[in-house]
Amino acid sequence: MNDLLAQLPPYLKYVVLTWIPWIELRAAVPLAVQQGEQVYLPLILLANLAIFWPGSLFLDLVYDKIPEGSWLHRKLEGIRVKAHPLVEKYGVLGLAVFVAIPLPGTGAYSGTAAAWLLGMDRKKAFAGVSLGVLIAFFLVWALAAGVLAGVQLL
Repeated sequence: MNDLLAQLPPYLKYVVLTWIPWIELRAAVPLAVQQGEQVYLPLILLANLAIFWPGSLFLDLVYDKIPEGSWLHRKLEGIRVKAHPLVEKYGVLGLAVFVAIPLPGTGAYSGTAAAWLLGMDRKKAFAGVSLGVLIAFFLVWALAAGVLAGVQLL
């Protein structure tokens, strides 16, 4: 994987890394900070925001074809179960919180899937996922910059 990314132009490297499910900006932002390529941070943010529409369209087209009990079906149902209490209680803001937690299993892909599985209006779902991505982006960026500054002090 590192060889593939190393051969790509820097801007494309960050887009590809951002579009890998369950990695998303959690890897792209720290890598850009660590490599001193923070000029690509806005691109990473836009690439992560762009996940919603193809992800939603993908679910429209293939969800009914995913065999029940398959790994993907179980993963999607797990996302529904995790997001349901937040979305049920807080709506769009609950979805944003679910997406904003920068841990594997949350993020733009999971938030898109949760909104789709819970039948949210697409505009509201996009707003919730986008707000969550923005919050996660700034959290990860601050954490990555803080860690890098701490390491440089050593």
